[in-house]
Amino acid sequence: MCMYYPRGRLDKVEGMGTDDSDSVQVNIAAESGEMGILAQHVPSIEQLKPGLVEVIEETGGNKQFFLSGGFATVQPGSVLSINAVEGYPLEDFSAENVRNQITEAQKIAAGSGSEQDKAEANIELEVLESLQAALK
Repeated sequence: MCMYYPRGRLDKVEGMGTDDSDSVQVNIAAESGEMGILAQHVPSIEQLKPGLVEVIEETGGNKQFFLSGGFATVQPGSVLSINAVEGYPLEDFSAENVRNQITEAQKIAAGSGSEQDKAEANIELEVLESLQAALK
């Protein structure tokens, strides 16, 4: 996903399912805390935790995406790059399905399975709990 925002606004947001409307801010869930990225933001590299990416449009609307994690790079010249293994529109998720998956992952994490199964279930729980919080 790559976002470009020269001249004080996000002129183009590519790879995130957005249309041609102008965007003015992108909010990300960084490991260092929640961040709002505007044009001319100071260059930085941020590790993303599982959470919401919100693209705020000039018209007042917004687009929301859930990422499983990744990196965001703010470069000089008002360029924001977001690299993530998985990212989907928030509207694609069902709160009920997420609750069911959390219950199943909790059973595996607390069960008598292998250490690898428990570790994978704990990672899955972290992502699912972040997704559940984003859906509220």
